[in-house]
Amino acid sequence: MRRVSRIKEFNLPDLGEGLTEGEILKWLVNVGDTVALNQPIVEVETAKAAVEIPAKWAGQVSAIFHAEGETVEVGTAIIAIDTEPGAGPVSAPATSGGSPTASPSRESLDAVEVAGDAPVEPGLIGGPAPGGRTAVLVGYGPKNVTAKRRPRKGATVADEAPPVVAEAPAAPAVVAEAPAAPAGLPAVLAKPPVRKLAKDLGVDLAGLTGTGPQGSITREDVRQAVDQPAAPVAAAPAGREERVPVKGVRKLTAENMVASAFTAPHVTEFLTVDVTRSVRALDRLRAQPGWQDVRVSPLLLVAKAVLLAIRRRPMVNSTWQGDEIVVKHYVNLGIAAATERGLIVPNVKDADRLSLRELADALNGLVATAKDGRTAPADMTGGTFTITNVGVFGVDTGTPILPPGEAAILAFGVVREAPWVHRGKIKVRHVTTLGMSFDHRIIDGELGSKFLRDVGAFLADPEAALLAWG
Repeated sequence: MRRVSRIKEFNLPDLGEGLTEGEILKWLVNVGDTVALNQPIVEVETAKAAVEIPAKWAGQVSAIFHAEGETVEVGTAIIAIDTEPGAGPVSAPATSGGSPTASPSRESLDAVEVAGDAPVEPGLIGGPAPGGRTAVLVGYGPKNVTAKRRPRKGATVADEAPPVVAEAPAAPAVVAEAPAAPAGLPAVLAKPPVRKLAKDLGVDLAGLTGTGPQGSITREDVRQAVDQPAAPVAAAPAGREERVPVKGVRKLTAENMVASAFTAPHVTEFLTVDVTRSVRALDRLRAQPGWQDVRVSPLLLVAKAVLLAIRRRPMVNSTWQGDEIVVKHYVNLGIAAATERGLIVPNVKDADRLSLRELADALNGLVATAKDGRTAPADMTGGTFTITNVGVFGVDTGTPILPPGEAAILAFGVVREAPWVHRGKIKVRHVTTLGMSFDHRIIDGELGSKFLRDVGAFLADPEAALLAWG
């Protein structure tokens, strides 16, 4: 049989430096579909964001290897594309059973030579990169290794090769997380992705009967165990509890917050400000030509206040690195955003160099992208100062936890009408409360207080502050 190299497998790329896996949220193509170069083919969620991955080749989808909801390791093949669909049918041995429309198995594709990635220019997805790695969507992917193929039909167990993995071949099945089984007890066989799935879903592999090769436990075995009704528990009627797997964005956020809380000594200060003049300034800004179609909110002036205050107190925009403090002479302004997948903090790069209108457009775009779940991982790295707007939830303020690597974070509370002493008389004014947490290793009480005072002074009279500082 003539061997061809028209079927190309696309491995899950490294979607962000250090990420090792992703969950397939949604396939945007089906087996048999024709795809164009760079057409989005699948939506994948990582620990940082949900992103769409484009096709590296044009052609016809010949196989999809992982279903929606599966967690896949970086470097694992997720889809196969026939790059010459018009060249006639691909010779392959007949498969036993199955629907004619079913996705071909990896074994059936072994009848042809599945080509690796064709040479790609340096810097492009799949192209060469420093350190023997491969350039991907963000950062660099796993080191290139020679992947071993699964055996063709009819091969013996002795000839069987381990599945394709990113860094190095792994054993076909490994003993589950427990140590070696006691004498006389059988070992639990399950591949690493299956063990991870079981851990995420709270399933004890030792209690399952495997239906895979050599009695190994499969993903379906784990899912069936979850679908089976649990044994009755005293004083816990059905429906009174729910178990939510901690994964993706929520898992990474939890790890970062714990690390920050127990690494940086936090101090939080509060300041209540009369922002009536800010509210009026926003009304005048909305009436300006060219601003009518722009969403203008108090967050815009808070962001501007922070940027000007950092210019006056640059040590606030720094990070602690062991024996030295690194002061950043640029501001990547992070805005905490609540999404369906958890809290994320995308940032506006070089926000200190933007005009007020450019800053407004950047903030609006950042928030809209975050709410749509389309924030790129690169937009959530490199932040230097963060604002969390708890006021949108009707909250006065809070004691925010520092994002890892940042020295300060500002909580902006709700703007309320409240009685306030103004020019010696009690009047109804617009009032808000600011809360700022900072790393006391870098920022002492004096610096933190002066910075917060500067932000408050700007919001109390933004036009006068712009004339004096700007």
